[in-house]
Amino acid sequence: MGTLTDVGPAGLVPAAWGVTIGAHTTSLVSDRTLLIALAVMDVLLLAFLLAAYSEMDDPVLRAWRGVLAGGFLVTLAGTVGLALDPNQPVLLAVSLYGWMVLPGLAYVRTGRLVTETPARYVYVAAAGTSLAGAVLYAVGHLGGVEPAVTTVVGLAVVGIGQTAGIVTAAAQNT
Repeated sequence: MGTLTDVGPAGLVPAAWGVTIGAHTTSLVSDRTLLIALAVMDVLLLAFLLAAYSEMDDPVLRAWRGVLAGGFLVTLAGTVGLALDPNQPVLLAVSLYGWMVLPGLAYVRTGRLVTETPARYVYVAAAGTSLAGAVLYAVGHLGGVEPAVTTVVGLAVVGIGQTAGIVTAAAQNT
């Protein structure tokens, strides 16, 4: 069995995307609930980054160390934005798109560097779904397409891909 830093993200990633989808689709995830979730995520990201920093020194893990550092900053931006004015969601959007794109780019690098199959294919698929989901989400908001459909589908595609990737990574680390 791996350490908490090895296996914890396999539970946290799908939970985070579940809360995100819930915030978009139901009143059960209010602005206050989302603010609390973001604040908890800020603390967990910083703690995880500090706890695992020295262990994340190979080329693949350096990419993920960058995701943690960048993810902390974009999550903090979302937290601050939501705390200051829930009706001005620019910083919250920075956080959301950051969490679609940053892991997507790290999965591209991971897919290039990891040679074991099927893990390599999962990482490549996770990269594709993260980035494709971000595009679907954006199309709903910018392209005049029914936003409710593309928002949920885009977020689900991102969440499924990133969950598959992180579960694969956790399995490789145990």
